[in-house]
Amino acid sequence: AYNIHVNGVLHCRVRYSQLLGLHEQLRKEYGANVVPAFPPKKIFTLTPAEVEQRREQLEKYMQAVRQDPTLGGSETFNSFLRKAQQVRAHLGQLWGPQAAQGPGCQCCSCLQETQQIPTEEVVLEVLLSNGQKVKVTILTSDQTEDVLEAVASKLDLPDDLVGYFSLFLVRETKDGAFSFVRKLQEFELPYVSVTSLHNPEFQIILRKSYWDSAYDDDVMEHRVGLNLLYAQTVSDIEHGWILVNKEQHRQLKSLQEKVSKKEFIRLAQTLKYYGYLKFDPCVTDFPEKGCHVVVSAGNNELNFQVRLPNEQIKEGSFKVTRMRCWRVTSSVPMNNGPSGSSPGKSEVKLELAFEYLMSKDRLQWVTITSPQAIMLSICLQSMVDELMVKKSGGSIRKMFRRRVNGALRRSDSQQAVKSPPLLDSPDASWEPMAKLSSKLTSVSLRGISHSSSANDVGANDFHGNYAFEGIGDEDL
Repeated sequence: AYNIHVNGVLHCRVRYSQLLGLHEQLRKEYGANVVPAFPPKKIFTLTPAEVEQRREQLEKYMQAVRQDPTLGGSETFNSFLRKAQQVRAHLGQLWGPQAAQGPGCQCCSCLQETQQIPTEEVVLEVLLSNGQKVKVTILTSDQTEDVLEAVASKLDLPDDLVGYFSLFLVRETKDGAFSFVRKLQEFELPYVSVTSLHNPEFQIILRKSYWDSAYDDDVMEHRVGLNLLYAQTVSDIEHGWILVNKEQHRQLKSLQEKVSKKEFIRLAQTLKYYGYLKFDPCVTDFPEKGCHVVVSAGNNELNFQVRLPNEQIKEGSFKVTRMRCWRVTSSVPMNNGPSGSSPGKSEVKLELAFEYLMSKDRLQWVTITSPQAIMLSICLQSMVDELMVKKSGGSIRKMFRRRVNGALRRSDSQQAVKSPPLLDSPDASWEPMAKLSSKLTSVSLRGISHSSSANDVGANDFHGNYAFEGIGDEDL
């Protein structure tokens, strides 16, 4: 069996035969010339080296399918992932959380092939930024967009504003703030995603999913949209994500007392880090290797607050338009812990690296090592998507999903930011470092030549940035 990870988190376990069945179904529906080549069967038992080779081949296959706009958005592919996730959750209910993760689980294969998985009506709690909980009655098999629409209906949020918001999986921190794990993908079952973690710290929260504050005007046109945006702004200020001095704090408090929500938001829009998403402290190699940093994403940039070895704090920003490309890599180190430690508990190590135009003719790689690296990558790609839509004269309203004949479809003006699954073989202990993936989010890939970077990742592992092509001398 192979573990499939989404954004560094275990999504499900599947066998080679199940992936082969998916491949054959895709070929039947879309033709052999559309579907990528599938790793061939082997007659004899695989050696450890062949197991690793197959895992890499399957991983590339899954990523290629996920990134294809037709295959990756197909109901066949997404249904496969949803059912597999549902199987894992069902196993956890039957035999406990470890059963769904245990190596070589034949029951998972049996259950998925027979598809005898119960679908139940459940109540799911979704948090708002002000701490209020919205309870919606859904099915355990409902996917992300179904749940989002149920929440919007419960709040009376108009249909044309639903796409401005997304559901995020978060983990509550000690100070009451939230650490963002990931944006829930369209092939996920939110109820299963949160309950399978068996930890009350993990919750689902509703939050705006755009970066340009100019779109706040659209949201504020409706009472519910205004209330959601106001609650998020207040929360970000209270948790220190938006910087406020004493005079600004006094003005904001006065507007709160008057219940002047629009004026409150207008003032907040002028403050530093408004609309930014703040990430957990992590490590970077810029300006020096091993520096501790707090990264925030917003305003078409990544903001760094770096703690240098001499304890000085240095702040700087990296504009997304000056990132030529980026990549995410992940690896699972071999468990060399003390005797008696549980096998398979090694955490996935994630890195986001981007090649940045430091000056007119100098490119440099900057690396961030963080469990939230994939979330950072998705933020970068969504910023680029907004920039390209704006550049083409399109409307953000056309970026969002609409139901066509009962199925969810995305406008051609923007492809979904996708996180292809990552495959992990059941036994990586024979190799000190088992590489999992170096290409996680979906972008329009172009042939990108190797830079002077010493890293040995191939051209197809990069995320090409179309916004970089439009950079002019004035940006330098």
